[in-house]
Amino acid sequence: MLEKLITFDQQITEDGQINVRQITRILEDGKELSKSYHRHVVTPLDNVENEDDRTKLIASAIYTPEFVKMYKEKIKEQEAELKNK
Repeated sequence: MLEKLITFDQQITEDGQINVRQITRILEDGKELSKSYHRHVVTPLDNVENEDDRTKLIASAIYTPEFVKMYKEKIKEQEAELKNK
């Protein structure tokens, strides 16, 4: 019997971005036939509504209003530095 198993793992960067890796495995009678990966990044400014449950939980824990405000300020500073170069 073929089975498709999708799992996720996450890594949080220093500035609060969540690197999400989706792992898709195809199994036949419990033996792995193939495995593939898809990666994407979630930032404090992103809507996490369509993310997996664990990513939503992580985001809700770290993306406080204060944290989002600090992140926005950091982005503005980086944009200003780029304009001055």
